[in-house]
Amino acid sequence: MFVAEIYRSVQGEGFLTGTDSVFVRASGCNLRCWFCDTPYTSWNPEGQDLTIDEILAQCEEWDARHVVLTGGEPMLFAELIPLAEQLSAGRLSGAGRHITIETAGTLYLPVRCDLMSISPKLANSTPSAERDARWRRRHERTRHAPDVIRSLVAEYAYQFKFVVDSPEDTADVLRYLDEFPEIDRSRAMLMPQGTDAAVLAQHELWLAAFCETHGLVYCPRRHIEWFGLVRGT
Repeated sequence: MFVAEIYRSVQGEGFLTGTDSVFVRASGCNLRCWFCDTPYTSWNPEGQDLTIDEILAQCEEWDARHVVLTGGEPMLFAELIPLAEQLSAGRLSGAGRHITIETAGTLYLPVRCDLMSISPKLANSTPSAERDARWRRRHERTRHAPDVIRSLVAEYAYQFKFVVDSPEDTADVLRYLDEFPEIDRSRAMLMPQGTDAAVLAQHELWLAAFCETHGLVYCPRRHIEWFGLVRGT
């Protein structure tokens, strides 16, 4: 499995914000969001090929009950199946870990998971043709996979995290939720696009109010507030 980094930190987004966790960040992605905040796992993937045993050994260096399998797009890697199985079954020190998987919801694997954290990529994520015309076409063609979304919602405990860059993006979020009435809106979060705490605070002024009006959840990006845009956090 191609891995960019393994580290211990606290979760900064979603229902488990503030939870002490080990993060395994896969390197490689089938999409190319223009605002990707981990370009070293997408636009310019870097890392090293690790066996399942090597990943488990690094995870075992930290005694954290929660493990987040993230990326990039971890669902690209079939090794995710045995990795999650062994983490969940207690391969580490005899204690099973709580597994969160961060995914864009475009790929499916029958993987063990306690919380499927799905971040659908809306139209606002598509890169410009000037940046990369080929990836613009590919991203737009593959960013939305309704059958995958329905399978994940039916099979897992889940949360949805929508990245919102401007007030105009909120209409796209509502259209998406109308397409999937099976999604519990109390598990649908809107979080501001940005990697600067001051910018995020400005977005919060209008986005939090929108969420309250529409029965959705505002999702701050606490790790940006706590650490800034720093790897290993």
